[in-house]
Amino acid sequence: MSAPTLARPAGARTIDELLADARSRIDRVTPHEAATRIARGALLVDIRPAAQRAVEGEVPGALVVERNVLEWRFDPASDARLPEVTGYDVEVIVLCSEGYTSSLAADALRTLGLHRTTDLAGGYRAWAAAGLPTRTP
Repeated sequence: MSAPTLARPAGARTIDELLADARSRIDRVTPHEAATRIARGALLVDIRPAAQRAVEGEVPGALVVERNVLEWRFDPASDARLPEVTGYDVEVIVLCSEGYTSSLAADALRTLGLHRTTDLAGGYRAWAAAGLPTRTP
């Protein structure tokens, strides 16, 4: 067995670079800004897996769409899209545990044309720490 190659191939990027690039294209929101937008009709989309939601808790009213199917459920041109996806103008706020995966996911939805997509800075943990509504599943 050969040793793994540690030299980065030409063109390869680090996760920190990918995250910074994604965040350069989205205007992230705080928990209180998200709550205001949700009250006005934005969709809060929780992309955490079931096991993580079971441990951490949930945001009442959040639409649960696990990360592995997110693009199919939110592409307005997809036969697998959710009924809430009524077009490209839907306002979407993506939520993960700490606000890392959600930035990458929000950027992917923006690439699909959902130009009003953002993510929650600090994720579920910031939401809960801000004293906003949560529930234990």
